[in-house]
Amino acid sequence: MWIFEELEIKTLEREILIDITEKIQDILKKSSISEGICRIFIPHTTAGITISENADPTVKIDLIKYLKQLIPKSSEFLHLEGNSDAHIKSSLTGLSLEAIIHNNKLMSGAWQGIFFAEYDGPRNRKVYIQIQG
Repeated sequence: MWIFEELEIKTLEREILIDITEKIQDILKKSSISEGICRIFIPHTTAGITISENADPTVKIDLIKYLKQLIPKSSEFLHLEGNSDAHIKSSLTGLSLEAIIHNNKLMSGAWQGIFFAEYDGPRNRKVYIQIQG
């Protein structure tokens, strides 16, 4: 059995991590799938998806801060679209991930969360979720 859902996310800042763990868990709870895989895909070249520590809100701030330092917007890029740094950050965090489903719940560590990563906002974005059981 397969389920497909699309989340819409409106970002309000140029660079931000948004916790989408609960939204994905809600989609899973509505399904009848208790064992399987959840795939998450970001169809944008200036955004990403990642799993990171979710108990301390300053972790999100640190991740963005140090990505900005590692790849500054003002670097001398060959492709000059005004968002070249966002393309590189997106490639580093990646555009997809998978999570194991067991007993109708995402399997994760006690402190883990799933984050949509915006690198070129504010924008209206999409997140595709495919659940296979």
